[in-house]
Amino acid sequence: QVQFVESGGGLVQPGGSLRLSCAGSGSVFGIYAMGWYRQAPGKQRELVSAIRSGSTNYADSVKGRFTISRDNAKNTVYLQMNSLKPEDTAVYYCNVQAATRSYWGQGTQVTVSS
Repeated sequence: QVQFVESGGGLVQPGGSLRLSCAGSGSVFGIYAMGWYRQAPGKQRELVSAIRSGSTNYADSVKGRFTISRDNAKNTVYLQMNSLKPEDTAVYYCNVQAATRSYWGQGTQVTVSS
């Protein structure tokens, strides 16, 4: 069974950058959207960014700081995060929407702290 695994999380100081990756372990038929969600302690999971047919959308809180991209050949989605703030601290999850099902990664922790 195909799995998607996130990487690239970690501890970074405010103003720093991280690049998250989410790669599939095999081929998946009919991917039509890929995205990133995050969940901070005590809060609901929220959509950070998504990419669908080349069109992207972002949560207002990350616009101008985060950039989503994908490599279709590698079944991989990326999230470049710049100018990170303490309020960006959360577990980040990738989500892949395909023709027959939705996939979730296991999550990667991002901590922004001095």
